[in-house]
Amino acid sequence: MITTKRVFSSLETLAKLATDSNVHSAPLPALPSLSAVLAEFAPLPRAALFIGLANDGLPILLNLLDPLPGPIMITGDAGSGKTNFIKTMAGSIDQVHPSDEVRYLVITENLSEWRDFRQSGNCENILSTEESTLTRILHSMVEWAHSNKDTRQTFLLLIDHFEGLLKSQGTRQDLSWLLLRGPARHVWPVVTINSSKAHSDELKPWLNSFRTRLFGYIHDDREARMLTGAPNASFSNLHAGHQFTMREGDAWLPFWIPNLD
Repeated sequence: MITTKRVFSSLETLAKLATDSNVHSAPLPALPSLSAVLAEFAPLPRAALFIGLANDGLPILLNLLDPLPGPIMITGDAGSGKTNFIKTMAGSIDQVHPSDEVRYLVITENLSEWRDFRQSGNCENILSTEESTLTRILHSMVEWAHSNKDTRQTFLLLIDHFEGLLKSQGTRQDLSWLLLRGPARHVWPVVTINSSKAHSDELKPWLNSFRTRLFGYIHDDREARMLTGAPNASFSNLHAGHQFTMREGDAWLPFWIPNLD
């Protein structure tokens, strides 16, 4: 499951992250690069996917061998950093994980945002939400998941703007299966959703598929409370573009994404 793990007791390069970052008006801390962070914590456990940095400088890791968190939804306003978040995930895979162990497939509405990832050995493909072969490719992923009982390999299915993918009726059956069974079969769906669209009639039936929800800046507290079910939820103080939060028990754990290299 998603956990924090202390690797070093002293993190000089991350010292500024220890300040109270829940005050949106405060200056943005000097965030390190992804390469610097991964070098600081190396070696990470083989099955650990880097997610971000907590305020105390500890890394937040996803155990790819534990399906309990289920599919992951990243939501927030436009400009909250959702795309950069999943690009950081892809970048950490490129730098840490051998391609025969962890690979990723990207589905996006904006191919140009991902052009720097095309040459990665870990990148299976980068597809438009309007790609004509998308239905066939998702079905191939389901077939692989059915037959991968003894595999050591894990796939991340990174879907930027999940609502765009739903325009294709042909993808829905396989997408439903991947959301229900994927993590237990080494396929992790990670999707971004604009918070203003999350409660649309089209998206609302899909929200229950996401037990793990990561929140970026949301200016409207009513949206935050609808998405969390928490009467006092407010994410308007998060630093848009860099800071997210997730529920940890009865509390909220804010964290940062490093700068992409």
